[in-house]
Amino acid sequence: MFNLNLIDKTWTLFLDRDGVINVEKKDEYVLNSSEFIFLDGVFEAIKMLSKVFGLILITSNQRGVAKQLMSLEDLYDVHAFMMEEIKLHGGRIDKIYFCTDLNNASPNRKPNPGMALQAKKDFPQIDFSKSIMVGNKLTDMQFARNVNMHSVFIASTNPEIIFPHDLIDVRFNSLIEFAKAIDI
Repeated sequence: MFNLNLIDKTWTLFLDRDGVINVEKKDEYVLNSSEFIFLDGVFEAIKMLSKVFGLILITSNQRGVAKQLMSLEDLYDVHAFMMEEIKLHGGRIDKIYFCTDLNNASPNRKPNPGMALQAKKDFPQIDFSKSIMVGNKLTDMQFARNVNMHSVFIASTNPEIIFPHDLIDVRFNSLIEFAKAIDI
């Protein structure tokens, strides 16, 4: 376990989207903004985390586009809606990275490190040893390990995942629980 009280503006927060920020639709996809439902406490959590972390980035697998269930424009609309609502509630997201590829071998599809490496290229100040990945799946935790980030598991959709676990540094039930655990 790492000391959450060491986090400051030199740290980067990577967030998964579905199941961390919004309600994840089981075996389905959020296809438009009307289907995007924020999880309880998310606005407060992101506002709190915005005061602590230097960068807040989203990394999200979005196969719904490649499966032609939604267009890239639909995905951009969902993200614009999410960003606007977060901003209206006093939080911020600095950039969103997503992978629409179907193939699990795609370098950008979590758990592969492509989105983290893109972020490092865009924001050279990122130090992965001072970065945290918050997600609700073991693929998010493996993504963190693949670039030596710390991992925070949100048990929103997969509470059966046993903790302690080799891939998980810290476990919380929600993003707001994680935010409150950091000494702000």
